[in-house]
Amino acid sequence: MLEVAPSIELEPAEAPAEPTPEPEAGAAPPEPDAEPGPESVAPEPGAEPTPETADAAALEPEPEAAVIAGIAAVAVPAVAPVPEAPPAEPQTVARYIAQALRSVGVRMAFGVPGESFLSLLEALPDEGIRVVTTRHEGGASFMGAAYGQLTGRAALVLGSRAVGAANLAIGVHAARQDSTSMVVIVGQVSRRFRGREAFQEADIAGSIGRLAKWATEVTDPSAIPHAMDAALRELRSGRPGPILLSLPEDLLDQHVPLGSAPAPRPRTNEIDSLAVREILHLLAGAERPVILAGGGVLRARATGDLVELAEMLEVPVIASWRRPDVFPNDHRLYLGMTGYGAPATVRERLRSADALVVVGARLNEIASFGYTVPARGQRWAHVDLEPRTSTPGLSAPRPGVSADARTFLRSAVQRLRFGVLEASRFDARREANERDRAAFVAATDVEPEPWDGPGVHPGRVVATLRRVVSPDSVLTTDAGNFASWAARGYRWQRPATFLGPTSGAMGYALPAAIAAALARPNRPVIALAGDGGFAMTMSELETAVREHARVVAIVFDNERYGTIRAHQETRGRGVAGTDLGPIDFAGLATAMGAFGVRVETDSDFEPALVDALGRAGPTVIHLVLDRRWLAIDRVLD
Repeated sequence: MLEVAPSIELEPAEAPAEPTPEPEAGAAPPEPDAEPGPESVAPEPGAEPTPETADAAALEPEPEAAVIAGIAAVAVPAVAPVPEAPPAEPQTVARYIAQALRSVGVRMAFGVPGESFLSLLEALPDEGIRVVTTRHEGGASFMGAAYGQLTGRAALVLGSRAVGAANLAIGVHAARQDSTSMVVIVGQVSRRFRGREAFQEADIAGSIGRLAKWATEVTDPSAIPHAMDAALRELRSGRPGPILLSLPEDLLDQHVPLGSAPAPRPRTNEIDSLAVREILHLLAGAERPVILAGGGVLRARATGDLVELAEMLEVPVIASWRRPDVFPNDHRLYLGMTGYGAPATVRERLRSADALVVVGARLNEIASFGYTVPARGQRWAHVDLEPRTSTPGLSAPRPGVSADARTFLRSAVQRLRFGVLEASRFDARREANERDRAAFVAATDVEPEPWDGPGVHPGRVVATLRRVVSPDSVLTTDAGNFASWAARGYRWQRPATFLGPTSGAMGYALPAAIAAALARPNRPVIALAGDGGFAMTMSELETAVREHARVVAIVFDNERYGTIRAHQETRGRGVAGTDLGPIDFAGLATAMGAFGVRVETDSDFEPALVDALGRAGPTVIHLVLDRRWLAIDRVLD
């Protein structure tokens, strides 16, 4: 509990502790000591390496290097000299790349095999990188993006030439929009055929690569060390995002010059202490401050630090769109999530704020309600690896702090330990926050009055999920208006329990759920999708069966592209192209080796959900909806 006194003093009485080193963008930082939930428990048996169980191993020297270091540190008797190491064996480009990826923590690869990168594909398992073969490159890239977002560790995505690269482009865009580290390697045509319109030839780096944070094509084996060094530096520095390498097929079996090795990226942990002090004064001096928190907090594993700061200053927190797990939703200071499905209370609270501090959020169009947040003239500050600057319609943050969220939050909390908040202001904030919380809770009741329409009611589905599903479950969502019910009515209690693309890509939910199930095999994983989005990647059900991914896919079926139909209804100029035909999703699941069940009434959903959660393999629950539902607040007459 924060001690209350007549004034606030933010200057420390003694020098604060050294700031926490900034976690690398491409590798998961250590969990905060106070972080609740499954991230702080023992590793799950049989799980893929995760930040909780494998980061130390991933970022420390390999066992062989540790042995060599140990020998060098021991005084060796003269009678038993250590023999000289044998000359290093030449490495192929494929082997060199696999080892370099392993050295920065890559443990999972997703893709469709292609003849243009067979040497690399074969080298990956030898380096301890698990290869998951998917049914489509789009599914693979969604899995890679979701895996990186959930674990904080970059995954590898593989595709072959122009066709494979075009298919996986959607996941590259999703990873970029979500600021998620991911390595994409595309096999290119052989060098001797480049420029001759060879089979499936295209300028991969210059086309698909432009969706990535960084892209290049390498054509000389002697340039591989430099290219990998540059690629891995980009992967692990600045704002996270996908990197892309285009590699000609005949390059992979060439040998890399001896003595080449990527250099580690130097770490930086400096933060502007004056800017931290300025932000704290902004929050402490305001009447109605609010913190808007996004994915940067989740990547930094800093939810516990955010909770501590919010409690110390009695400042409420609003989650950025599709980042609802950034702050425990049952906490008295949580006031909801921005974007689609947000109740009116969220937007009203942001508009009424006389001080807004944005931590780890990009303020995209949906998250900012069409770029109306921050409002014109509103005092605001931005903490991000790449903070916003002044643009048309947006004033520059004062201050803008270029920092990892955890570094900033810990520095702020450390400084606050030496200060106290004015008693009357603290009490006034608490009373106001209680009123705001009560309004938010009332506005997010999605369970309706008695429903007499056909099919299941989406609000009751979400209410049942909230009641039945355990807090450590991972929920993924697709694009579509069906998701607005979960956005408003579900409650996330722990970080790293939600995956949803801010790119708005359809087809994401099922591949993301498969990646989550492989990363967290002992947690329930539930995918929420509309019939339109689910059908785009439903072939990955076979991948889930083959990889023993325990996934429950819930399909909200209204036989139309509902979001676009809603736009048509708003325009009032007629309807075209948005109606779809029926699909037997339960039967399709059975045909692929999964379990499927069709649910047509509210009362049948809970038994089906409980049964699915108890199964060892994937399940599809096909929900039949009343087609009149267009969105959470809109029903056709």
